[in-house]
Amino acid sequence: MHRIFQRFIDHLSTSGDVDSFTETMAVVATALDLHCFAYLALPRQLGKKPMIMSTYPSNWVAHYVRNHYERLDPVVMQALATPEPFKWGMDIPLRRLSPQQKEFINHASEFGIRLGFTVPIHDGHGPVAALTFAADQKRPRFENCIDTHARVLQLIAMCFHAHVRRKLSQEVPIDGVLLSPRELECLEWASQGKSSWEIGQILGISRNTAASYLDTVKEKLGVRTVVQAAMRLAAAKKSKQN
Repeated sequence: MHRIFQRFIDHLSTSGDVDSFTETMAVVATALDLHCFAYLALPRQLGKKPMIMSTYPSNWVAHYVRNHYERLDPVVMQALATPEPFKWGMDIPLRRLSPQQKEFINHASEFGIRLGFTVPIHDGHGPVAALTFAADQKRPRFENCIDTHARVLQLIAMCFHAHVRRKLSQEVPIDGVLLSPRELECLEWASQGKSSWEIGQILGISRNTAASYLDTVKEKLGVRTVVQAAMRLAAAKKSKQN
């Protein structure tokens, strides 16, 4: 665990965008046989979307953000209520669930999110955040890691959150969704009417790579077209100026 934690700190110190932060945490989760993770920071303003970085299925994340499930998610509700890490799922029930929350849990399980360990983060600098390690089924190594290293995982979560908050605070969130620098560059040029080929020429990447970045942007924002994504970016910039 000491070597894993040291590598995590080394990678964390060089992470500077959403993609690199996600990769840093994914490497730690894999090394500890923790199936997948999700970092969620609640928005400061009501109606805005949360910041999410995760290795959950991308279609589930998009669906979650689009439907503001952070307002319904019982894991988030418990994270709001306590600063202590907790397990959940299967034979470890959360608080009493409403019919809507039970439906939400069943829906999440269809995407392989059935049990997990969540670290609430109440740092006093803003809304609550949480880091969750999840799995699709009971796994001895997963459960043993949680039982043995719960406090280390809590420290990892706190370090991760502190670096994310410090390094990404100057980025432009679009309804709580943070784009990587390259994704933002592609969207900026696309909003000026540039094609994928033109963007590729400007940035020194291939047309297909530029198109791939824009596809990722659309998926993250839950929109169908680049024009809709560009409109969301313009609104975010305007909101930040006000």
